[in-house]
Amino acid sequence: MSMNDDENVTEAPQASPTARLRLVRPAGETARRELPVASAGDAQGTTGEFTRPVRTIAVTSGKGGVGKTFVTVNVGIALARRGLRVLVVDADLGLANVDTMLGLAPGATLRQVLSGERAIGDVLLEGPAGVRIVPATSGFEDMARLGERKLCELLAHFDELAQSFDVALIDTAAGIAPAVLGFTLAADRKLVVATPDPTALTDAYALMKVLATRYGEVDADVVVNLARSAAEGARTFVNLARVTQHFLGFAPRSLGHLPADPEAAASIRRQRAVLEYAPRAPVSLALDALAARLVAPGTAAAHARAHPLPASSALLEARP
Repeated sequence: MSMNDDENVTEAPQASPTARLRLVRPAGETARRELPVASAGDAQGTTGEFTRPVRTIAVTSGKGGVGKTFVTVNVGIALARRGLRVLVVDADLGLANVDTMLGLAPGATLRQVLSGERAIGDVLLEGPAGVRIVPATSGFEDMARLGERKLCELLAHFDELAQSFDVALIDTAAGIAPAVLGFTLAADRKLVVATPDPTALTDAYALMKVLATRYGEVDADVVVNLARSAAEGARTFVNLARVTQHFLGFAPRSLGHLPADPEAAASIRRQRAVLEYAPRAPVSLALDALAARLVAPGTAAAHARAHPLPASSALLEARP
């Protein structure tokens, strides 16, 4: 589907209550707490008073290769520099690469947690700025195809661990597989990473379509990565928002764009976060601004549910 050609898209039906994912969360629960947060232009400078941010943010995408893990890692570092206790969960269970992106070597992973060999706290890695990382595995088919029981067990482990952190960033796999949808729906907030590539936009729309039509989830943010200009970033978002509004009945919120920057690729090759490798590069400044928007008072108030990840087996009771 071309984002400028809507003729082949059918009107989305209203999701039925029985098809909606049932999250275990106190109705109307909110939690606010004042945290010292650096200003958007000074990641390590003066502090200000910000409303407590959302506890869990799923960073997801319809298509692979759009920079989802890159965004997760660097936003996590930027938030940690703002005085927040940050957990990054590598939820790309079968093709994990958060540890690889940062040049870390895990002694154990989520596979050992699920087998009962390790507690989840035992597999934590420490990344830049004190970010804590839960590493997953790469190349194990059983991890990529977890059933409902195991996925709920994994979420129960995350639930326990997340209590010690201010914000958890969940780096999902790409696509619409059950595990991707489970992690995304379990989070307080959904950040969809797209690019100007038409295939990336088509897949971002497909992801939001499944979330909306099957589970009734119509709340999402979008950041456009690899934009060659501010105009291209804005145009890309408008095209995506226009289609979701027309066919799904809602428009996602824009969290801006990240510029195409050779320093991003250079930092990945050197297995370093770009915020550390090239802190004044355009993409680094844009990532820091993205982190600031995620914890901005107005944004946080709109999403301030701040509850743990749901751990009950009711998490995956949704059915087609």
